[in-house]
Amino acid sequence: MPRVTPEHREARRRQILDAARRCFVVNGFHATSMQDVLREAGLSAGAVYGYFASKEDIVLAIASEALGEVTALLDGLAHDEPPPLAEALARLTAELQRIDDERGVAPIAVQAWGEALRNPALAERARQIFATARAAVRRLVRAYQARGEIDPAADPDDVTAVLISIVPGFFVQRAVLGAAVDAEVFRRGLAAVLDH
Repeated sequence: MPRVTPEHREARRRQILDAARRCFVVNGFHATSMQDVLREAGLSAGAVYGYFASKEDIVLAIASEALGEVTALLDGLAHDEPPPLAEALARLTAELQRIDDERGVAPIAVQAWGEALRNPALAERARQIFATARAAVRRLVRAYQARGEIDPAADPDDVTAVLISIVPGFFVQRAVLGAAVDAEVFRRGLAAVLDH
């Protein structure tokens, strides 16, 4: 029997996740069956279950991947010398829009947050991801406080709670309103708030 390479395994895993993502964007998590995912991926049940034990595992993988991308962006901004706050937030929303345009992440993120209310495994993963994202934003807040862009007397955790809410706020509006809300709308709005 030929040996399966790691590259082949990753390509197959990606094929399954991309198929599931397409199904979830159109029909939602609950209305999508494993049969729908199998059909969309063009694979047998054995091929899919060799990578994911259940639809929940697929949901968890997709949600983790999407939230992980956002966290990586926040972490990158926090590790470098951060740009001005308005520019950093504009970059963030532009990246959120890019991943939503490419992979329909907004409706999946909204569904994942809702699913986390009833799925303990997804809730725990979401808590871990948010903790990492909050730590990155907290580092940004402290850098902006040191530069005087954010009130140095403000509690960094309070400011972090507000700034981190931009991500779900952007995704909820994209999921519900579509392209009417985009990164440019957020850039102009944030600039007006921050510059005034």
